[in-house]
Amino acid sequence: QVQLVESGGGLVQVGGSLRLSCVASGSILGINAMGWYRQAPGKEREFVARITSSGSTNYADGVKGRFTISRDNAKNAVYLQMNSLKPEDTAVYYCNVIRRDMATRRDYNYWGQGTQVTVSS
Repeated sequence: QVQLVESGGGLVQVGGSLRLSCVASGSILGINAMGWYRQAPGKEREFVARITSSGSTNYADGVKGRFTISRDNAKNAVYLQMNSLKPEDTAVYYCNVIRRDMATRRDYNYWGQGTQVTVSS
């Protein structure tokens, strides 16, 4: 099992910045991709950004140029720097980790508990 602890959410004004952090612990061997999803009230959870163990990144179209994902493999941590925040960025942000079981070669998804980000106008 992998445990994920997120931090860094909060209330910010339009145009402001926040930095989310997520630290993984437990069965961390085999962790490949780390990323972030979000879920706004009344909407489905959606992809935000992902970074692989080699550092390759991809972003949702709506956050490109404003959000930056990074990771520290030594700390088993992933970060999301969010700049130029908009009201539509308001959501609960969830950390996501994909771990490959080396024995079975199966991939497993793990989720954090979520952290609230609210952008006020």
